[in-house]
Amino acid sequence: MLFNSFEFLFAFLPLAYLGYFVLGRWLGADAAIRWAVLASLFFYGWWEPVYLLLLGASIGINFLIGEKLGAAGPRDKATKPWLIFGVALNLASIGFFKYAGFLVGNVNAVSDAGFQVPDIVLPLAISFFTFQQIAYLVDAWRGEVREYDFWRYCLFVTFFPQLIAGPIVHHREMMPQFASAAALTPRLDNLSIGATLFFIGLFKKVVLADNLALVATPVFAAADAGQPLAFFEAWRGIVAYTLQLYFDFSGYSDMAVGLARMFGVRLPMNFYSPYRAVNIVDFWRRWHMTLSRFLRDYLYIPLGGNRKGRVRRYLNLMITMVLGGLWHGASWNFVIWGGLHGGYLVVNHLWQRVWRPLNRWWSVTLARLVTLFAVMIGWTFFRAETLDGALNLLHGTMNLPATLSGRLGPVEAPLAAIGFRFEGPWVSATDQTSLAWFVGWLLVVWFVPNTYELLRRYRPALAVRHTLGDTEPGVGALLRRVSWRPSPAWAWALGVVAFAGVFSLTQVSEFLYFQF
Repeated sequence: MLFNSFEFLFAFLPLAYLGYFVLGRWLGADAAIRWAVLASLFFYGWWEPVYLLLLGASIGINFLIGEKLGAAGPRDKATKPWLIFGVALNLASIGFFKYAGFLVGNVNAVSDAGFQVPDIVLPLAISFFTFQQIAYLVDAWRGEVREYDFWRYCLFVTFFPQLIAGPIVHHREMMPQFASAAALTPRLDNLSIGATLFFIGLFKKVVLADNLALVATPVFAAADAGQPLAFFEAWRGIVAYTLQLYFDFSGYSDMAVGLARMFGVRLPMNFYSPYRAVNIVDFWRRWHMTLSRFLRDYLYIPLGGNRKGRVRRYLNLMITMVLGGLWHGASWNFVIWGGLHGGYLVVNHLWQRVWRPLNRWWSVTLARLVTLFAVMIGWTFFRAETLDGALNLLHGTMNLPATLSGRLGPVEAPLAAIGFRFEGPWVSATDQTSLAWFVGWLLVVWFVPNTYELLRRYRPALAVRHTLGDTEPGVGALLRRVSWRPSPAWAWALGVVAFAGVFSLTQVSEFLYFQF
Protein backbone atom coordinates (compact mmCIF):
# COMPACT_ATOMS: atom_id res chain seq x y z
CA MET A 1 0.00 0.00 0.00
CA LEU A 2 1.32 3.41 -0.94
CA PHE A 3 0.94 6.66 1.00
CA ASN A 4 -0.13 8.26 -2.28
CA SER A 5 -3.13 6.01 -2.92
CA PHE A 6 -6.85 6.32 -2.32
CA GLU A 7 -6.90 3.07 -0.32
CA PHE A 8 -4.38 4.47 2.12
CA LEU A 9 -5.83 7.95 2.39
CA PHE A 10 -9.52 7.11 2.72
CA ALA A 11 -9.57 3.63 4.27
CA PHE A 12 -6.40 2.44 5.94
CA LEU A 13 -5.25 5.67 7.62
CA PRO A 14 -8.61 6.67 9.17
CA LEU A 15 -9.17 3.13 10.50
CA ALA A 16 -5.61 2.81 11.83
CA TYR A 17 -5.85 6.21 13.53
CA LEU A 18 -9.27 5.71 15.10
CA GLY A 19 -8.53 2.14 16.19
CA TYR A 20 -5.29 3.16 17.89
CA PHE A 21 -6.79 5.92 20.01
CA VAL A 22 -10.17 4.31 20.69
CA LEU A 23 -8.58 1.06 21.85
CA GLY A 24 -5.97 3.00 23.82
CA ARG A 25 -8.65 4.96 25.62
CA TRP A 26 -10.93 2.03 26.48
CA LEU A 27 -8.58 -0.95 26.73
CA GLY A 28 -5.20 0.60 27.52
CA ALA A 29 -1.74 0.90 25.96
CA ASP A 30 -1.28 -2.81 25.22
CA ALA A 31 -4.39 -2.93 23.06
CA ALA A 32 -3.35 0.22 21.18
CA ILE A 33 0.14 -1.15 20.52
CA ARG A 34 -1.22 -4.46 19.26
CA TRP A 35 -3.63 -2.66 16.99
CA ALA A 36 -0.77 -0.55 15.59
CA VAL A 37 1.29 -3.70 14.97
CA LEU A 38 -1.54 -5.52 13.20
CA ALA A 39 -2.33 -2.44 11.11
CA SER A 40 1.34 -2.13 10.15
CA LEU A 41 1.55 -5.81 9.18
CA PHE A 42 -1.56 -5.39 7.03
CA PHE A 43 0.04 -2.33 5.45
CA TYR A 44 3.20 -4.32 4.67
CA GLY A 45 1.36 -7.43 3.48
CA TRP A 46 -0.77 -5.44 1.04
CA TRP A 47 1.93 -5.88 -1.63
CA GLU A 48 2.89 -9.52 -1.14
CA PRO A 49 1.46 -11.34 1.91
CA VAL A 50 3.97 -14.20 1.67
CA TYR A 51 6.79 -11.89 2.76
CA LEU A 52 5.06 -11.38 6.07
CA LEU A 53 6.62 -14.76 6.91
CA LEU A 54 10.11 -13.34 6.31
CA LEU A 55 9.36 -10.19 8.28
CA GLY A 56 7.87 -12.22 11.13
CA ALA A 57 10.85 -14.59 11.25
CA SER A 58 13.27 -11.66 11.23
CA ILE A 59 11.42 -9.97 14.08
CA GLY A 60 11.15 -13.16 16.16
CA ILE A 61 14.80 -14.17 15.81
CA ASN A 62 16.16 -10.69 16.47
CA PHE A 63 13.88 -10.25 19.48
CA LEU A 64 15.15 -13.48 21.06
CA ILE A 65 18.79 -12.58 20.41
CA GLY A 66 18.23 -9.03 21.66
CA GLU A 67 16.56 -10.37 24.80
CA LYS A 68 19.60 -12.51 25.53
CA LEU A 69 21.99 -9.61 24.89
CA GLY A 70 19.95 -7.21 27.00
CA ALA A 71 19.79 -9.60 29.96
CA ALA A 72 23.59 -9.67 30.23
CA GLY A 73 25.79 -6.82 31.32
CA PRO A 74 26.92 -4.11 28.91
CA ARG A 75 29.46 -5.42 26.38
CA ASP A 76 29.43 -8.83 28.02
CA LYS A 77 32.07 -10.99 26.32
CA ALA A 78 30.07 -14.16 26.90
CA THR A 79 27.22 -12.87 24.75
CA LYS A 80 29.34 -11.34 22.00
CA PRO A 81 29.08 -14.54 19.90
CA TRP A 82 25.31 -14.06 19.97
CA LEU A 83 25.76 -10.51 18.70
CA ILE A 84 28.02 -11.72 15.89
CA PHE A 85 25.56 -14.49 15.05
CA GLY A 86 22.63 -12.05 14.96
CA VAL A 87 24.41 -9.51 12.77
CA ALA A 88 25.68 -12.24 10.44
CA LEU A 89 22.20 -13.74 10.14
CA ASN A 90 20.71 -10.36 9.25
CA LEU A 91 23.41 -9.70 6.67
CA ALA A 92 22.96 -13.19 5.23
CA SER A 93 19.24 -12.49 4.80
CA ILE A 94 19.96 -9.32 2.82
CA GLY A 95 22.76 -11.07 0.96
CA PHE A 96 20.54 -13.89 -0.26
CA PHE A 97 17.55 -11.85 -1.35
CA LYS A 98 19.39 -8.79 -2.64
CA TYR A 99 22.83 -9.87 -3.83
CA ALA A 100 22.77 -13.58 -4.69
CA GLY A 101 21.89 -13.01 -8.33
CA PHE A 102 24.39 -10.16 -8.65
CA LEU A 103 27.20 -12.23 -7.12
CA VAL A 104 26.50 -15.35 -9.19
CA GLY A 105 26.15 -13.28 -12.35
CA ASN A 106 29.58 -11.75 -11.82
CA VAL A 107 31.15 -15.12 -11.00
CA ASN A 108 29.68 -16.53 -14.20
CA ALA A 109 30.98 -13.56 -16.19
CA VAL A 110 34.52 -14.00 -14.86
CA SER A 111 34.78 -17.80 -14.77
CA ASP A 112 32.16 -18.89 -17.32
CA ALA A 113 30.92 -21.30 -14.63
CA GLY A 114 27.27 -21.23 -15.60
CA PHE A 115 25.83 -21.26 -12.05
CA GLN A 116 22.06 -20.88 -11.90
CA VAL A 117 20.12 -18.83 -9.37
CA PRO A 118 16.32 -18.96 -9.24
CA ASP A 119 14.44 -15.72 -9.74
CA ILE A 120 14.35 -14.03 -6.36
CA VAL A 121 11.85 -11.25 -5.71
CA LEU A 122 13.34 -8.64 -3.41
CA PRO A 123 11.17 -8.38 -0.28
CA LEU A 124 9.92 -4.87 0.29
CA ALA A 125 11.91 -2.80 2.80
CA ILE A 126 14.32 -5.62 3.69
CA SER A 127 17.28 -3.24 3.80
CA PHE A 128 15.50 -0.85 6.15
CA PHE A 129 14.05 -3.26 8.70
CA THR A 130 17.24 -5.35 8.69
CA PHE A 131 19.57 -2.40 9.32
CA GLN A 132 17.23 -1.15 12.02
CA GLN A 133 17.43 -4.48 13.82
CA ILE A 134 21.21 -4.71 13.42
CA ALA A 135 21.43 -1.34 15.20
CA TYR A 136 19.12 -2.69 17.91
CA LEU A 137 21.29 -5.75 18.52
CA VAL A 138 24.46 -3.68 18.76
CA ASP A 139 22.80 -1.19 21.12
CA ALA A 140 21.42 -4.06 23.24
CA TRP A 141 24.91 -5.58 23.54
CA ARG A 142 26.29 -2.17 24.52
CA GLY A 143 23.66 -1.96 27.27
CA GLU A 144 21.97 1.09 25.73
CA VAL A 145 18.53 -0.50 25.16
CA ARG A 146 16.48 -3.34 26.57
CA GLU A 147 13.13 -4.70 25.41
CA TYR A 148 11.30 -7.68 26.91
CA ASP A 149 7.84 -7.05 25.48
CA PHE A 150 7.43 -8.77 22.11
CA TRP A 151 4.53 -6.58 20.93
CA ARG A 152 6.46 -3.39 21.68
CA TYR A 153 9.44 -4.76 19.79
CA CYS A 154 7.17 -5.57 16.84
CA LEU A 155 5.92 -1.99 16.86
CA PHE A 156 9.50 -0.69 16.89
CA VAL A 157 10.26 -2.65 13.71
CA THR A 158 6.95 -2.41 11.85
CA PHE A 159 5.49 1.04 12.65
CA PHE A 160 4.01 1.74 9.23
CA PRO A 161 5.00 5.41 8.70
CA GLN A 162 8.69 4.42 8.56
CA LEU A 163 8.59 0.69 7.76
CA ILE A 164 9.03 0.79 3.99
CA ALA A 165 11.67 3.44 3.31
CA GLY A 166 12.81 4.81 6.63
CA PRO A 167 13.91 6.77 8.44
CA ILE A 168 16.07 4.13 10.12
CA VAL A 169 15.17 4.61 13.79
CA HIS A 170 16.71 3.60 17.10
CA HIS A 171 14.76 1.80 19.79
CA ARG A 172 15.79 4.37 22.40
CA GLU A 173 14.36 7.29 20.45
CA MET A 174 11.05 5.62 19.53
CA MET A 175 9.74 3.38 22.28
CA PRO A 176 9.80 5.90 25.16
CA GLN A 177 7.38 7.98 23.09
CA PHE A 178 4.91 5.10 22.82
CA ALA A 179 5.32 4.43 26.54
CA SER A 180 4.25 7.92 27.59
CA ALA A 181 0.67 8.46 28.74
CA ALA A 182 0.27 11.34 26.26
CA ALA A 183 0.81 8.93 23.35
CA LEU A 184 -2.67 7.47 23.83
CA THR A 185 -4.44 10.82 23.76
CA PRO A 186 -5.33 12.28 20.34
CA ARG A 187 -4.32 15.92 20.16
CA LEU A 188 -5.46 18.50 17.67
CA ASP A 189 -2.00 20.09 17.44
CA ASN A 190 -0.42 16.74 16.52
CA LEU A 191 -3.11 16.11 13.93
CA SER A 192 -2.77 19.55 12.35
CA ILE A 193 1.05 19.47 12.31
CA GLY A 194 1.05 15.92 10.96
CA ALA A 195 -1.53 16.72 8.27
CA THR A 196 0.47 19.77 7.19
CA LEU A 197 3.62 17.70 6.77
CA PHE A 198 1.74 14.88 5.06
CA PHE A 199 -0.04 16.99 2.45
CA ILE A 200 3.03 19.08 1.67
CA GLY A 201 4.87 15.80 1.11
CA LEU A 202 2.04 14.43 -1.04
CA PHE A 203 2.17 17.57 -3.18
CA LYS A 204 5.94 17.20 -3.66
CA LYS A 205 5.51 13.59 -4.73
CA VAL A 206 2.52 13.58 -7.06
CA VAL A 207 2.59 17.13 -8.44
CA LEU A 208 6.33 17.81 -8.65
CA ALA A 209 8.32 14.56 -8.64
CA ASP A 210 5.97 12.51 -10.81
CA ASN A 211 5.82 15.25 -13.46
CA LEU A 212 9.60 15.65 -13.46
CA ALA A 213 9.78 11.89 -14.10
CA LEU A 214 8.04 12.49 -17.43
CA VAL A 215 11.09 14.50 -18.49
CA ALA A 216 13.82 12.36 -16.93
CA THR A 217 12.62 8.86 -17.83
CA PRO A 218 12.72 9.13 -21.66
CA VAL A 219 16.26 10.55 -21.58
CA PHE A 220 17.62 7.78 -19.36
CA ALA A 221 15.73 5.16 -21.40
CA ALA A 222 17.35 6.51 -24.57
CA ALA A 223 20.77 6.43 -22.92
CA ASP A 224 20.30 2.82 -21.77
CA ALA A 225 19.17 1.90 -25.30
CA GLY A 226 22.43 3.26 -26.69
CA GLN A 227 20.98 6.23 -28.54
CA PRO A 228 23.41 9.14 -29.03
CA LEU A 229 22.50 12.21 -26.99
CA ALA A 230 23.33 15.88 -27.39
CA PHE A 231 24.46 18.33 -24.72
CA PHE A 232 21.13 19.93 -23.83
CA GLU A 233 19.16 16.69 -24.04
CA ALA A 234 21.55 14.84 -21.74
CA TRP A 235 21.65 17.62 -19.19
CA ARG A 236 17.87 17.99 -19.32
CA GLY A 237 17.52 14.35 -18.26
CA ILE A 238 20.14 14.60 -15.50
CA VAL A 239 18.70 17.82 -14.09
CA ALA A 240 15.13 16.51 -14.23
CA TYR A 241 16.11 13.35 -12.36
CA THR A 242 18.11 15.37 -9.83
CA LEU A 243 14.97 17.36 -9.04
CA GLN A 244 12.66 14.33 -9.29
CA LEU A 245 14.65 12.39 -6.71
CA TYR A 246 14.85 15.46 -4.48
CA PHE A 247 11.10 16.05 -4.39
CA ASP A 248 10.29 12.32 -4.30
CA PHE A 249 12.47 11.57 -1.28
CA SER A 250 11.69 14.89 0.38
CA GLY A 251 7.98 14.21 -0.15
CA TYR A 252 8.22 10.71 1.29
CA SER A 253 10.19 11.97 4.30
CA ASP A 254 7.61 14.68 5.01
CA MET A 255 4.75 12.18 4.71
CA ALA A 256 6.43 9.65 7.01
CA VAL A 257 7.18 12.26 9.68
CA GLY A 258 3.68 13.70 9.31
CA LEU A 259 1.95 10.35 9.67
CA ALA A 260 3.92 9.53 12.80
CA ARG A 261 3.17 12.95 14.27
CA MET A 262 -0.56 12.33 13.84
CA PHE A 263 -0.05 9.46 16.29
CA GLY A 264 1.87 11.71 18.66
CA VAL A 265 5.27 10.29 17.68
CA ARG A 266 8.22 12.30 16.38
CA LEU A 267 10.40 10.42 13.91
CA PRO A 268 13.99 11.50 13.34
CA MET A 269 14.57 14.01 10.58
CA ASN A 270 15.82 12.32 7.42
CA PHE A 271 16.05 15.06 4.79
CA TYR A 272 17.11 18.68 5.24
CA SER A 273 17.54 20.67 2.02
CA PRO A 274 20.59 18.73 0.77
CA TYR A 275 20.99 20.81 -2.39
CA ARG A 276 21.87 23.77 -0.17
CA ALA A 277 25.00 21.87 0.84
CA VAL A 278 28.25 23.80 0.41
CA ASN A 279 30.39 20.65 0.23
CA ILE A 280 29.91 16.89 0.05
CA VAL A 281 30.31 16.42 3.82
CA ASP A 282 27.49 18.90 4.30
CA PHE A 283 25.44 17.04 1.68
CA TRP A 284 25.62 13.78 3.66
CA ARG A 285 24.58 15.63 6.80
CA ARG A 286 21.37 16.52 4.99
CA TRP A 287 20.59 13.59 2.63
CA HIS A 288 19.17 10.37 4.10
CA MET A 289 20.41 11.51 7.48
CA THR A 290 19.51 8.33 9.36
CA LEU A 291 21.34 6.12 6.85
CA SER A 292 24.38 8.41 7.20
CA ARG A 293 24.08 8.05 10.97
CA PHE A 294 23.89 4.26 10.71
CA LEU A 295 26.90 4.03 8.40
CA ARG A 296 28.88 6.35 10.67
CA ASP A 297 28.01 4.67 13.98
CA TYR A 298 27.97 1.02 12.92
CA LEU A 299 30.52 0.88 10.10
CA TYR A 300 32.82 3.91 9.82
CA ILE A 301 33.58 4.28 13.54
CA PRO A 302 34.03 0.49 14.15
CA LEU A 303 36.45 0.46 11.19
CA GLY A 304 38.53 3.01 13.09
CA GLY A 305 36.96 6.25 11.92
CA ASN A 306 39.53 9.03 11.98
CA ARG A 307 41.42 7.62 14.97
CA LYS A 308 44.13 5.70 13.11
CA GLY A 309 45.77 8.28 10.91
CA ARG A 310 44.87 10.17 7.79
CA VAL A 311 45.40 7.37 5.26
CA ARG A 312 43.30 4.92 7.30
CA ARG A 313 40.60 7.57 7.67
CA TYR A 314 40.34 8.00 3.92
CA LEU A 315 40.31 4.24 3.40
CA ASN A 316 37.51 3.93 5.96
CA LEU A 317 35.54 6.62 4.13
CA MET A 318 35.91 4.78 0.83
CA ILE A 319 34.87 1.43 2.34
CA THR A 320 31.87 3.00 4.07
CA MET A 321 30.60 4.80 0.99
CA VAL A 322 31.14 1.86 -1.39
CA LEU A 323 29.18 -0.39 0.96
CA GLY A 324 26.60 2.37 1.35
CA GLY A 325 26.27 2.43 -2.43
CA LEU A 326 25.92 -1.34 -2.56
CA TRP A 327 23.21 -1.12 0.13
CA HIS A 328 21.09 0.76 -2.40
CA GLY A 329 21.15 -2.05 -4.92
CA ALA A 330 22.97 -5.03 -6.42
CA SER A 331 24.54 -3.24 -9.36
CA TRP A 332 27.96 -1.96 -10.36
CA ASN A 333 26.31 1.41 -10.94
CA PHE A 334 25.58 1.67 -7.21
CA VAL A 335 29.13 0.58 -6.38
CA ILE A 336 30.47 3.31 -8.66
CA TRP A 337 28.05 5.84 -7.15
CA GLY A 338 29.25 4.95 -3.65
CA GLY A 339 32.87 5.05 -4.77
CA LEU A 340 32.36 8.48 -6.32
CA HIS A 341 30.98 9.82 -3.06
CA GLY A 342 33.79 8.20 -1.13
CA GLY A 343 36.25 9.94 -3.44
CA TYR A 344 34.34 13.21 -3.09
CA LEU A 345 34.60 12.97 0.70
CA VAL A 346 38.34 12.29 0.57
CA VAL A 347 38.89 15.27 -1.74
CA ASN A 348 36.66 17.40 0.51
CA HIS A 349 38.73 16.58 3.59
CA LEU A 350 41.99 17.21 1.74
CA TRP A 351 40.66 20.54 0.45
CA GLN A 352 39.60 21.64 3.93
CA ARG A 353 43.18 21.16 5.10
CA VAL A 354 44.48 23.84 2.72
CA TRP A 355 41.49 26.19 2.25
CA ARG A 356 39.50 28.16 4.79
CA PRO A 357 35.87 28.94 3.82
CA LEU A 358 35.25 32.58 2.93
CA ASN A 359 31.55 32.59 3.85
CA ARG A 360 30.70 35.33 1.37
CA TRP A 361 27.50 35.19 -0.66
CA TRP A 362 29.39 34.54 -3.88
CA SER A 363 31.63 31.87 -2.34
CA VAL A 364 28.62 30.08 -0.81
CA THR A 365 26.85 30.17 -4.19
CA LEU A 366 29.92 28.82 -5.98
CA ALA A 367 30.38 26.09 -3.36
CA ARG A 368 26.74 25.05 -3.71
CA LEU A 369 27.00 24.88 -7.49
CA VAL A 370 30.19 22.81 -7.44
CA THR A 371 28.70 20.44 -4.86
CA LEU A 372 25.46 20.10 -6.83
CA PHE A 373 27.40 19.40 -10.04
CA ALA A 374 29.32 16.59 -8.32
CA VAL A 375 26.08 15.16 -6.91
CA MET A 376 24.43 15.27 -10.34
CA ILE A 377 27.28 13.30 -11.90
CA GLY A 378 26.74 10.69 -9.21
CA TRP A 379 22.98 10.59 -9.80
CA THR A 380 23.69 9.60 -13.41
CA PHE A 381 25.07 6.23 -12.23
CA PHE A 382 22.40 6.00 -9.51
CA ARG A 383 19.54 6.28 -12.02
CA ALA A 384 20.79 4.57 -15.18
CA GLU A 385 19.78 0.92 -15.57
CA THR A 386 23.15 -0.06 -17.05
CA LEU A 387 26.74 1.10 -16.81
CA ASP A 388 26.78 1.68 -20.57
CA GLY A 389 23.68 3.83 -20.22
CA ALA A 390 25.31 6.04 -17.56
CA LEU A 391 28.48 6.43 -19.63
CA ASN A 392 26.43 7.15 -22.76
CA LEU A 393 24.55 9.87 -20.91
CA LEU A 394 27.75 11.45 -19.60
CA HIS A 395 29.18 11.21 -23.12
CA GLY A 396 26.16 13.19 -24.31
CA THR A 397 26.83 15.98 -21.79
CA MET A 398 30.02 16.69 -23.75
CA ASN A 399 28.36 16.86 -27.17
CA LEU A 400 28.08 20.62 -27.75
CA PRO A 401 26.13 22.22 -30.61
CA ALA A 402 27.90 21.97 -33.97
CA THR A 403 27.31 25.67 -34.61
CA LEU A 404 29.77 26.50 -31.81
CA SER A 405 32.65 24.90 -33.70
CA GLY A 406 35.20 27.54 -34.61
CA ARG A 407 33.44 30.23 -32.58
CA LEU A 408 34.80 29.72 -29.08
CA GLY A 409 38.25 31.17 -29.67
CA PRO A 410 40.98 30.03 -27.27
CA VAL A 411 38.48 27.99 -25.20
CA GLU A 412 37.71 25.55 -28.00
CA ALA A 413 41.03 23.67 -28.10
CA PRO A 414 41.12 22.91 -24.34
CA LEU A 415 37.49 21.74 -24.48
CA ALA A 416 38.27 19.40 -27.37
CA ALA A 417 41.37 18.15 -25.54
CA ILE A 418 39.31 16.95 -22.56
CA GLY A 419 36.72 15.21 -24.74
CA PHE A 420 34.10 17.78 -25.76
CA ARG A 421 32.67 17.38 -29.26
CA PHE A 422 30.78 19.75 -31.54
CA GLU A 423 28.21 17.46 -33.16
CA GLY A 424 24.91 18.33 -31.50
CA PRO A 425 21.96 20.54 -32.51
CA TRP A 426 21.53 24.13 -31.42
CA VAL A 427 19.51 25.02 -28.32
CA SER A 428 15.78 24.47 -28.93
CA ALA A 429 12.75 26.09 -27.38
CA THR A 430 12.39 23.01 -25.18
CA ASP A 431 15.96 23.42 -24.00
CA GLN A 432 15.38 27.09 -23.17
CA THR A 433 12.24 26.23 -21.23
CA SER A 434 14.07 23.47 -19.35
CA LEU A 435 16.88 25.86 -18.42
CA ALA A 436 14.38 28.40 -17.10
CA TRP A 437 12.64 25.71 -15.04
CA PHE A 438 15.97 24.50 -13.67
CA VAL A 439 16.96 27.98 -12.53
CA GLY A 440 13.52 28.44 -11.00
CA TRP A 441 13.60 25.17 -9.07
CA LEU A 442 17.18 25.84 -7.98
CA LEU A 443 16.00 29.10 -6.42
CA VAL A 444 13.16 27.17 -4.72
CA VAL A 445 15.40 24.52 -3.15
CA TRP A 446 17.92 27.14 -2.09
CA PHE A 447 15.75 29.94 -0.76
CA VAL A 448 12.26 28.61 0.07
CA PRO A 449 12.12 27.35 3.67
CA ASN A 450 11.80 23.58 3.99
CA THR A 451 9.02 21.97 6.01
CA TYR A 452 11.12 21.63 9.16
CA GLU A 453 11.98 25.32 9.02
CA LEU A 454 8.34 26.26 8.43
CA LEU A 455 7.24 24.30 11.52
CA ARG A 456 10.42 24.73 13.57
CA ARG A 457 8.70 26.25 16.62
CA TYR A 458 6.56 23.07 16.91
CA ARG A 459 9.52 20.65 16.72
CA PRO A 460 7.96 18.40 14.05
CA ALA A 461 10.77 15.81 14.10
CA LEU A 462 13.69 14.60 16.17
CA ALA A 463 16.96 16.28 15.24
CA VAL A 464 19.54 13.81 13.97
CA ARG A 465 22.18 16.48 13.56
CA HIS A 466 22.33 20.19 14.31
CA THR A 467 20.10 21.99 11.83
CA LEU A 468 20.86 25.45 10.56
CA GLY A 469 17.35 26.89 10.56
CA ASP A 470 17.01 30.51 9.48
CA THR A 471 20.77 31.16 9.60
CA GLU A 472 21.15 29.76 6.09
CA PRO A 473 21.70 32.41 3.43
CA GLY A 474 18.51 33.78 1.92
CA VAL A 475 16.05 31.77 4.05
CA GLY A 476 15.68 33.83 7.21
CA ALA A 477 13.85 36.85 5.83
CA LEU A 478 11.16 34.80 4.07
CA LEU A 479 10.89 32.38 6.99
CA ARG A 480 9.92 35.16 9.39
CA ARG A 481 6.97 35.95 7.14
CA VAL A 482 5.65 32.47 6.34
CA SER A 483 6.34 30.33 9.42
CA TRP A 484 3.54 27.84 9.98
CA ARG A 485 0.96 28.54 12.64
CA PRO A 486 -2.66 27.45 13.19
CA SER A 487 -4.32 30.24 11.22
CA PRO A 488 -7.01 30.70 8.56
CA ALA A 489 -4.35 31.65 5.98
CA TRP A 490 -2.41 28.45 6.52
CA ALA A 491 -5.63 26.41 6.61
CA TRP A 492 -6.60 27.75 3.18
CA ALA A 493 -3.08 27.22 1.82
CA LEU A 494 -2.98 23.67 3.09
CA GLY A 495 -6.43 23.03 1.62
CA VAL A 496 -5.19 24.07 -1.82
CA VAL A 497 -2.06 21.91 -1.47
CA ALA A 498 -4.12 18.90 -0.29
CA PHE A 499 -6.66 19.37 -3.10
CA ALA A 500 -3.89 19.50 -5.72
CA GLY A 501 -2.22 16.42 -4.25
CA VAL A 502 -5.35 14.27 -3.94
CA PHE A 503 -6.67 15.16 -7.38
CA SER A 504 -3.28 14.37 -8.92
CA LEU A 505 -3.57 10.72 -7.86
CA THR A 506 -4.69 9.69 -11.32
CA GLN A 507 -1.74 7.35 -11.75
CA VAL A 508 -0.25 6.02 -8.53
CA SER A 509 3.53 5.58 -8.60
CA GLU A 510 5.94 4.17 -6.04
CA PHE A 511 8.42 6.30 -4.19
CA LEU A 512 11.90 5.93 -5.66
CA TYR A 513 13.42 4.73 -2.39
CA PHE A 514 10.93 1.85 -2.15
CA GLN A 515 13.18 -0.15 -4.48
CA PHE A 516 15.93 -0.23 -1.87
